[in-house]
Amino acid sequence: MNIILNPYLNFNHQTKEAMEFYHSVLGGKLTMQTFKEAGMSNSPEEKDLIIHARLDFDGMVIMSSDGGKNHPVDMGNNIHLSLVGPDEIKLTEWFNKLAEGGKVDMPLQKQFWGDIYGQLTDKFGIHWMVNIGSTKPQ
Repeated sequence: MNIILNPYLNFNHQTKEAMEFYHSVLGGKLTMQTFKEAGMSNSPEEKDLIIHARLDFDGMVIMSSDGGKNHPVDMGNNIHLSLVGPDEIKLTEWFNKLAEGGKVDMPLQKQFWGDIYGQLTDKFGIHWMVNIGSTKPQ
């Protein structure tokens, strides 16, 4: 089974700057996609914000995105643990068990990038993202 756990950081319009900084410090390969590039731009103010960034370095990964009108970011509440892998049965089981006593923020469902994705907050207040699909950089 090839499931990985990554930190996922959310910023208030600073993802590009933050990820470029981490890239300058940690090296590796940085990829970023704007809301406009993903076809998800809801307003002119948000079109150049980052919908997804990924920094691969020394066998580790940090991912991040910008908040917006529909997804406000509260600093201190902006880090998620992201489970990513191809095992739909195992990841669905983990998602459902992590949600027990907590809250499903976004049910597992097919997304525009082709994977199954969902979010939850567990009973301890920890935020989780589950992405069922490829573990390769997108």
